[in-house]
Amino acid sequence: MPPVLLLDGPVGTELARRGVPTPLPLWSASAMLDAPAALASVHADYAAAGARIHTANTFRTDPYTLERVGYGDRWQELIRAAVRIARDAVPEDHLVAGSIAPLEDCYRPDLTPDLLTCRREHGRLARELARAGVDLILCETFPHAGEALAALDAALETDKPVWLSLTLGPEGTLLEPDTVVATLEEAARRGAEAILVNCSPVGTITDLLPRLASLEVEFGAYGNVGEPDPVQGWRNDGPALPIPYAEAAKRWQDAGASILGGCCGTTPEHIAELAKL
Repeated sequence: MPPVLLLDGPVGTELARRGVPTPLPLWSASAMLDAPAALASVHADYAAAGARIHTANTFRTDPYTLERVGYGDRWQELIRAAVRIARDAVPEDHLVAGSIAPLEDCYRPDLTPDLLTCRREHGRLARELARAGVDLILCETFPHAGEALAALDAALETDKPVWLSLTLGPEGTLLEPDTVVATLEEAARRGAEAILVNCSPVGTITDLLPRLASLEVEFGAYGNVGEPDPVQGWRNDGPALPIPYAEAAKRWQDAGASILGGCCGTTPEHIAELAKL
């Protein structure tokens, strides 16, 4: 059984759980402006729970988004702030990942721009993340195979290791399992150092992960608990407790997964249970 690299959990839904406003369209990115201390405490709590890889709050700091909502002159500032806050909040020997997300909606692959636009815009973000000093780039929560690979290719042009993670969505229906496997296999061929599945139901991940074991690259998962919310992005009313989540993650580890963490709705308590693995 491989040793596990432990990711943190979500930033956006954890900020909301703590009462920090995360209004759309900035969502979690608003915390760099309005609640930097709360953001730092989220990162610190994940570190205390046992996470060793921390994703900076750059999920919604891409220039493509910010330029359309009146923050186009601040996107580089927000990226640098996100990376600095994460770096300062966790021990020096922990790693900080820069997040690259879909240009549009994680659950609306039909809104994906043309792939030339995807490659150009993801490249702008990837280069700024590298300049900000992240240890790796995590292209995550992609429901569209073409955009996922475009983001990967753009990130690979930097000098940073790159991981790619796909989502099947909150109902597990946005991508066919065969498409997930084929896309992640292609990602490994192109140079991704790890392939993952995230922002998907626990059961969907459990069914899918064994199919990644033959791809000869590190793989893993970080799943959801709760459900989407049209106002704040996500809602977790508490039915998915940390111990059952960790028990599911143990099955992922048994299937060969070596990277585990939490996505929307999970908390530092979930990560603490994973750390016991």
